[in-house]
Amino acid sequence: MAVKRIVANIATERVAEVRAFYSELLGLETAMDMGWIATLASGAQALTQVSIMSEGGSGTPVPDLSIEVDDVDATYARAQDMGCDIAYELTDEPWGVRRFYLRDPAGKLVNILSHKG
Repeated sequence: MAVKRIVANIATERVAEVRAFYSELLGLETAMDMGWIATLASGAQALTQVSIMSEGGSGTPVPDLSIEVDDVDATYARAQDMGCDIAYELTDEPWGVRRFYLRDPAGKLVNILSHKG
């Protein structure tokens, strides 16, 4: 048996607003929109991972989602321009990532990161 995909599900009554948020912030494209569910995709291939955590590291809470981007500084600047609720400022962490947390319109805590190096 092989896992082919893991999908993050965000519960919200404001599907269109949350879809637009992730599209604008991350450049994700709508792969499917049925009104009650919208699926966004990047087209990039990624490893399947699940993290089991007791904390978020550096004293932060466990995020609901972690999203790796190719340029965290540009994504942080876009989040600021959008007026996003930044919950943890852009930080270089001792384990080799540069990241920040924000809250999406559904209230989910999102860890956005790039690996350094």
